[in-house]
Amino acid sequence: MSDAPITLEELRTVDLFDGLNDEELAQWVAVARPRHFAPGGIIAEQGEEPRGLQLLLEGEAQALILTGGRSEPVGRHTAPTWMGAIALLTGHSLGVRMQAETACRLAIVAPEDFRRLAFAQQAVNQRVMQQVGPVTSRVTAIEQNRERLASLGTMAAGLAHELNNPAAAARRAAAQLTEALDVIGSALASFVEAGVERAEAEQLLGLQQQAIAQAAKATALDTLDASDAEEELLERLEALNIEEPWQLAEPLAAAGVDQQWLDRVAALAGPATAAALRWVAATLTAGRLAAELQESTERMSSLVGAVKSYAYMDRGGLVEVDLHEGLETTLTVLGYKLKHTRIALVRNYDRTLPKLTVRGSELNQVWTNLLDNAIDALGEQGTITIKTHADGNCAVVEITDDGPGIAEDVAGRIFDPFFTTKDVGDGTGLGLATARRIVVDRHDGSLTLDAAPGATTFRVRLPFTQA
Repeated sequence: MSDAPITLEELRTVDLFDGLNDEELAQWVAVARPRHFAPGGIIAEQGEEPRGLQLLLEGEAQALILTGGRSEPVGRHTAPTWMGAIALLTGHSLGVRMQAETACRLAIVAPEDFRRLAFAQQAVNQRVMQQVGPVTSRVTAIEQNRERLASLGTMAAGLAHELNNPAAAARRAAAQLTEALDVIGSALASFVEAGVERAEAEQLLGLQQQAIAQAAKATALDTLDASDAEEELLERLEALNIEEPWQLAEPLAAAGVDQQWLDRVAALAGPATAAALRWVAATLTAGRLAAELQESTERMSSLVGAVKSYAYMDRGGLVEVDLHEGLETTLTVLGYKLKHTRIALVRNYDRTLPKLTVRGSELNQVWTNLLDNAIDALGEQGTITIKTHADGNCAVVEITDDGPGIAEDVAGRIFDPFFTTKDVGDGTGLGLATARRIVVDRHDGSLTLDAAPGATTFRVRLPFTQA
């Protein structure tokens, strides 16, 4: 790049100076100093006082936010443009790091020269002040971890509830399984003590296997039939002088055994009848508890897997994903909100869509905001339709609810930071602004709204090939 002095023609291309005549602009040329940055060079550092007004004349620069030892891109500046003026006029430190993305040529105006000329030339001052609001809103939207943390806190509470149910069931089943195994383990000693011969023991084992086989293939009895079966067995167990017979009646009735089976056990076991029946009932109970444990742990594993996929743990920021995976894991994470409603989910997926390289956890935040809003809009009942398809060089995700819709005056402001239709305390108004920023600024896509009563659709377009 040339080391030639800054010219009037070069500064004329920067819109900061729109409205200045040649004489006024010449004052800026007189104090502007050329500066070059190679790709990757730091033009301005986050948290530091600005080195001066930066006029980007050639090249592209990236705005980055540094957090937790990482740098996150939040915007791109393409020449000709200007940077740093707002911080200089407001006296604030820089909120972002500016880094050269390509070779850049800049004109730097020292802070004191910038303030002197900006205050003397009303057109420049007004141009800078007009950008204070939009830039402040943008920075606020970029740094708004409160919204994300609030959403994650809500989801964490829901997931804790979802995990608590199978965890409690597993804990209960494990405790009962220990008791059942103790009964099974003591059965042999009871048979020996009662003098049960080998031939009788083999037949008792056959009756046990018969009960297990019947339990495996038995269909669930209706409430009345189950109650009748338990009553009949309970009467026979009481006739056999079995202690606490109600503990045995339920598992034996569920296995479909009858009085003839009970009489056969009693004939073979003799004085060990109670031990034999408890042994069979404990075996049946152990099988049922093992199935409950498997179901509970699978449910917990499924939830943990969904959360891991949702957050894209153990993977970098950029990941290659199937959009449908992110949508499904988000629905799993939000399952606690749908569980006690009559909201129907309709999936119309185009499974032929190719995988996209995206910032997975951020994109899931978009799905969370859009789906959560749809659920809230419907309340207790309605239908949410999720459609994916290709449109030109973009993948399109449409999330539609058949709720009351969004008023026209509200729809025009729906993506504005801090605008919310929810009651005070129920929303910050940052969710949709965040979603749009993630889609537009972070993925070069678009997020739009089609609002009509009975069909409110948020449409996300993501290019297959991103910058």
